[in-house]
Amino acid sequence: MTDSISRLYQAALACRHDDPSTSRTARLLRSGRSKMAKKLAEEAVEVVIDAMHGDREAVIKESADLIYNLVVLWISSGIRPEDVWKEMDRRERLLGIAEKVPKKLVDDTSRRKIVILEGRRARKRR
Repeated sequence: MTDSISRLYQAALACRHDDPSTSRTARLLRSGRSKMAKKLAEEAVEVVIDAMHGDREAVIKESADLIYNLVVLWISSGIRPEDVWKEMDRRERLLGIAEKVPKKLVDDTSRRKIVILEGRRARKRR
């Protein structure tokens, strides 16, 4: 799948300078990040609704639309697929591929030290 997303990324990137009147991707890339984020959210909601209704085929199609819009947003944000794959690898090393990293786990070591120190202070005061 990473190959498919990488190919999609390269194809969408190549559309950046195409005529927006003939290229949906060029039009979307020129519409601004806010519009791209809105399109991504709309596709995500459609996936959720179709999943709730048990419409497997619609979930597949809407998921492909969701990935397309995510890739377009990556391009606008200067994010490459490799950046995301590196993060996925990091998370796999932390918790395994099938787990989501909890929000409480802080990546910034200096902030982690502050949180640990604050926890120690709270224990000493008791």
